[in-house]
Amino acid sequence: MTWNHLIAQVRDRGRYDSDQEAADVLRAVLAALGGRLVGEERCELAAVLPVEARTHFAAQIPLTEHADAPAFVATVADALNAAPAQARWHTTSALAALAEVAGQSLTDRILAGLPRGYALLFCRADLQAAA
Repeated sequence: MTWNHLIAQVRDRGRYDSDQEAADVLRAVLAALGGRLVGEERCELAAVLPVEARTHFAAQIPLTEHADAPAFVATVADALNAAPAQARWHTTSALAALAEVAGQSLTDRILAGLPRGYALLFCRADLQAAA
């Protein structure tokens, strides 16, 4: 997959007016996700991303603590200067496209390592049992 194809997927999912808007959203979400993923899943996701996407993702140093899904969306909102509802739309548009690139198995493992609530951001059912 190429950077342009990934941007086209985000643009289509988010119904953005331009490739530039979709690229800005994708960069913000990649940076936020790069700060959340660690270990093998981080390396595997980086390996399947186009070079431009990998650069934005891998440039982030992972945080030592996992933030919950609302904090992740807030990070995207801050990066894009967007309202929370708009940031959630941006987040799901980009993460759904990234899940397609990653495939089901890797996406499942990524979600298993993140706090509850992230599955919905990837446009997947949150089937984890409540604690």
